[in-house]
Amino acid sequence: MLEVDNILEKCGDFSRQQRIMLVLCSLLNLLSAIHFLSNPIINYVPKYWCADGLDPGAPPPKESSCKPLYNNSTNSDTCNKYNYELHMGFQSFVSEKNWICDEGWKIRKGQAYFLAGRLISSLFMGYLADILGRVPILILTNVIATSGNFLTIFNMNVDLFCIFRFVCGFVINTNVTFIRILIVEYMRPSLRTVCLNICSGFFICLGMASTSWIVALIGNWRRFMLFDSLPIFVMPIFVIFVPESVQWLISRKKYDKAIASLKRVAKINGRQIDDSVFEEFIEDCKFSQQNTKKNPNLLHLLRMPRLRRIFLIMLLELTVILFYRELIKHHIRHLNISPFVRSSSLITSILPASLVVIILQDRIGRKALALTILLLIVLFILLPSVLLLHAANPSTPLLLTIYVFGSVFFQLAFLSNIQYTLELVPTCVRSQAMGAIFFIAYVLYICKGYILNLREVFVLLPEMILGVIAFMGACFCLLLPETMNRTLPCSLEDGEKLGNDEHWYTFGCTKKRTQPSLKTPWQHKMGNVEAGFRSLLYVAYVNEYIC
Repeated sequence: MLEVDNILEKCGDFSRQQRIMLVLCSLLNLLSAIHFLSNPIINYVPKYWCADGLDPGAPPPKESSCKPLYNNSTNSDTCNKYNYELHMGFQSFVSEKNWICDEGWKIRKGQAYFLAGRLISSLFMGYLADILGRVPILILTNVIATSGNFLTIFNMNVDLFCIFRFVCGFVINTNVTFIRILIVEYMRPSLRTVCLNICSGFFICLGMASTSWIVALIGNWRRFMLFDSLPIFVMPIFVIFVPESVQWLISRKKYDKAIASLKRVAKINGRQIDDSVFEEFIEDCKFSQQNTKKNPNLLHLLRMPRLRRIFLIMLLELTVILFYRELIKHHIRHLNISPFVRSSSLITSILPASLVVIILQDRIGRKALALTILLLIVLFILLPSVLLLHAANPSTPLLLTIYVFGSVFFQLAFLSNIQYTLELVPTCVRSQAMGAIFFIAYVLYICKGYILNLREVFVLLPEMILGVIAFMGACFCLLLPETMNRTLPCSLEDGEKLGNDEHWYTFGCTKKRTQPSLKTPWQHKMGNVEAGFRSLLYVAYVNEYIC
């Protein structure tokens, strides 16, 4: 397997360049979290009632109503004017446009277009990111989504609104994956988990938790959408300071650009490296990639047995995780609390989940954590359902406790799944595979209503079905290779060979490290050292030791 991490260590695999990248990615994650919540905020429907013939001082009804109230002076069944109970004084898009009742289909149509943009971008942008590069596509999607937010501010008909919502959906899944891909491909293996969960977990949590209260302070949806356009100002800085992924350039055999990126990283990190080192590295790359497939894509991955099995197992795990979140939301559907408090309770679960991943992921290994999570999902699916089944009138504290703990566990499962999938899929098709997994999982997730409707047959039938699928997924996880402290696979051939020396009972916490620490990359046995770059490093190490 081609070990790009060795040359990255010489250029600096956690120095000034990586820290600048972490700061910029953290800032982009912060702003992306705000954009992620802009969709539910723009679709938020406050309590409303018909104001025709109603006294100005009349108290609001307990429930929303489309028709004139019984004490109205009008005898008509149609309503021409509505009153709204604005939460914390926030003027929502729906309350301004009066897209409720007979006009409610407009906002639902916009939501459908937003979801379509989110799904299509997962496939399309994932494909482009493996063809054109991670950085340009990340910048492109953010510029497109920011433009959609800005254009939504202006008065429009329903068709333009749907087009802009479609455009805004482009950035959701791409930011989730591309930022993580850049971090994983530039960081040393021992720091991937920490950097990913600090950059993504902490700052996404901060952005989402603050968004609800920023909305309340801004007080108007137009000003909020203008505030949500801030990522456009981060993109020029991103272009200047974030180089293209070296691993991707090598996987696409763009050796000249790879050397340019490595020299740029070494210069920013203050490392002096002789040109002969880069030349030896490129020779090693060419030798290792002699028999690799040219311009591989997702279809090539699916033709390889081990990679196809990995793809399907990670897809099954993500689908189970998404359905588990839907069950959590279903349990608290009658919870009568503020939407701002509810969203903040859900969002604050990201931080403890990130801390748990940091603690466990590099201790017990990716495979053991994935197995444990799926087994615990079986328990957490059934336990709340049984508790609520025997509670005639479940109290608000019980529902909120189930909601918060379930949300923490969902975030834990989601964060660990994303990182494990990134490390299993080869660099040459990483973006395409991640996009396809997101696309298929969310398409299956759309069918959640059919699963929940099985309660009409038996009240616990949805939980039982999902529990059986989660248990099957846990068993399939035993077939996955361990990626802890491993170099990322670069080509499809590397991915197919990953974990060939392991058994189903091999875990990161029970086996010896199969690869050396990056601090001493030349401590291989002589028989395992290939010609070229590795032999040069070995000779340098011996000379240093003798002297």
